[in-house]
Amino acid sequence: MTVPEITTEEQIELDKALYEALNPLASAIRSRETGQPAERMWEADPVEVALSVLAAWKVMGAEVRRLTGQAAATAGSYGASYEQLGAVWGITRQGARKKWPDAVTRPASVAGTSTLALFGGSAELVRASSGDWGWEGTGADGAFGAVADGVRYATAEEAAAYAGAFLKEHALGADGQPW
Repeated sequence: MTVPEITTEEQIELDKALYEALNPLASAIRSRETGQPAERMWEADPVEVALSVLAAWKVMGAEVRRLTGQAAATAGSYGASYEQLGAVWGITRQGARKKWPDAVTRPASVAGTSTLALFGGSAELVRASSGDWGWEGTGADGAFGAVADGVRYATAEEAAAYAGAFLKEHALGADGQPW
């Protein structure tokens, strides 16, 4: 899906609807700031009126961002990928992941394991149902090691790097002695 284009007529209707939604909010903001009735907003100093309108647009912008996040999360809950979210928004997959970090969830069924054999020892990389990775292994010298309690890695590669460092530290040389 590409970034949607709207027609001139749709733009006019959208502008009209947004201004209709904005005016009561701008009037209410102006009324709270001055203590004047909302219906007298437009009789105020033009700078103050314009600033009230700007303040209302800021509130609406925050609401649009909130609702956009909800829409992205809904799409993600139905199986949309970050690549798809980015395409619709006109940004990269990485941009979509940064903009809506929790929109796409990893399925719970992604738990798994793989084995890493290095320096005469081996370690098992374990993927938790949360999608995070950990490891545990035995070095060539018989030492057991595992990821520290509570520590999880975002990728298998990161867990493998830590497991590999452990295996290297517990390797045996050609003479059968620790390195």
